[in-house]
Amino acid sequence: MKFLADFFPILLFFIAYKLYGIYAATIVAIAASFAQVAWHWFQHKAVQNMHLITLGMLVFFGGLTLVLQDKAFIMWKPSVINWLFAIVFLGSQFIGKKTLIERMMDSHITLPMPIWLRLNNIWVLFFVTLGALNLYVANFFFIADSALREATGLLEIDLSLCAEQFSDQALALCNEAQSSEASWVNFKLFGMMGLTFLFIILQGFYLSRHIQEEPVLKDR
Repeated sequence: MKFLADFFPILLFFIAYKLYGIYAATIVAIAASFAQVAWHWFQHKAVQNMHLITLGMLVFFGGLTLVLQDKAFIMWKPSVINWLFAIVFLGSQFIGKKTLIERMMDSHITLPMPIWLRLNNIWVLFFVTLGALNLYVANFFFIADSALREATGLLEIDLSLCAEQFSDQALALCNEAQSSEASWVNFKLFGMMGLTFLFIILQGFYLSRHIQEEPVLKDR
């Protein structure tokens, strides 16, 4: 349930995008992230740092997207967040006696210290990879959008009205930009959620090999 709750703003972003476009979806995602933080506070009287970081980045990059009417900012946001998480996880190895992943999970499982360190580094690698994949997918839109703007000389283009605005080569470029934008939105929900879910499952198999059993006290 927690895994699905963490993707709540992304799910609403996807639905709003399909109905109203990326700018309306950005507003919905910001509102959903605020609601997520407020609900967690209402339930637990505390807020997770990751939710606050996500909210802060979403407000910053989403705000720039809306003010400047530039989709690149909201597309960069997932990469920046994942790379920031990677830095935080990596930095936790040099601050305090426990890595961040150990602080998050040691109340549930017991592992040898080298395994905690290895698991923390695996999460660092996962965050770096996820951020790079997001940028890789988004870059197809950046290229298509740049080609469309160069061919038409327009700065503001509504990709939902390609057929009404253009013809011939410009129409093909507009359709390509629209398709690339939709592909990024699909990756943001299904790709990232699927990869995270798969990663957690693989982590479970890995941990099952190293979890230390608690000693059983025998009656005398």
